[in-house]
Amino acid sequence: MPFLQNKAQPLLWPVMAAALVLSWSSGFVGIRFASENADVMLVLFWRTLVSGLILLPFALLIGPPISVRAMLRQMMFGVAMMFLYLGGFALAIGQRVPTGLVALISDLVPLAIAALSQPVLGHRLSGRQWIGTALGTVGVLIVSLDSLTLGTAPLWAYLLTVASMVVLALATVVQKRMGTILMPIHQSLCIQCLTAATLFALCAAWNGGLTPPLDGRFEFGIAWLVLFSTFFCYGIYYASLRLYSVAQVGSAIYLSPPVTMLWGWAMFGEPLSTAMFLGLAVTLFGVWLTASRAGIEPIMDIKEVNP
Repeated sequence: MPFLQNKAQPLLWPVMAAALVLSWSSGFVGIRFASENADVMLVLFWRTLVSGLILLPFALLIGPPISVRAMLRQMMFGVAMMFLYLGGFALAIGQRVPTGLVALISDLVPLAIAALSQPVLGHRLSGRQWIGTALGTVGVLIVSLDSLTLGTAPLWAYLLTVASMVVLALATVVQKRMGTILMPIHQSLCIQCLTAATLFALCAAWNGGLTPPLDGRFEFGIAWLVLFSTFFCYGIYYASLRLYSVAQVGSAIYLSPPVTMLWGWAMFGEPLSTAMFLGLAVTLFGVWLTASRAGIEPIMDIKEVNP
């Protein structure tokens, strides 16, 4: 049984968590390359379109038949987890909400997931897990402190960043509750990507068109976003949600701010700070506390999806 396999493989979660954090934070690299000479909505359009088209033949030929009901559900999650989440933050940055503040709010997803776990899933977090979640939040604040400014964006843009973060957290726990997480990952991800691509196409067309720039940095950025930040990241995220509680999976995301800074140092020569290492240490301890034995749950507890 999967639950017994989890207990028999204690190193499985650390490996999956490391892969999740690396891929979750990798979006910074792809966006930095691709958006240098292109609108962010155009980048998101090509990211989701290319991802969906690559997955389409596999989704059609490999796996169980997809019912209309299951497809509509995945389209709904595509709107929430890709279009609203990614597009909401992109729009907020476009309205001049400081990127440091946007990054901080987006990295508070685990806190929202923890808060929603009990009312939506009936999963009561232990005191140890709540302490770990709080420490993760503190670690993120320490890492982000130097880059935080309020800016001069309109109020709705700030509210949009919070709403985008809550949408991802809510969609995550609802997916777990409905059992749609059990659809083969290549099929669900294909539907979600193509749904988001359709909506991003409208936004990109409104902003100036769908034609990509003839630029090697744009092409490299899209390839990075498709292979690493979409296929690998979402694949690991959904696979982790099948095996572990949403609070435990979400807690790993707290490590993305310091790891993002490591990406920046390794690929762009950006300086590292003492606050980053202090925040990383605090966050690691919080993630360790959250990933207690109580956080592991048998996959059989999840409803079977009707494809």
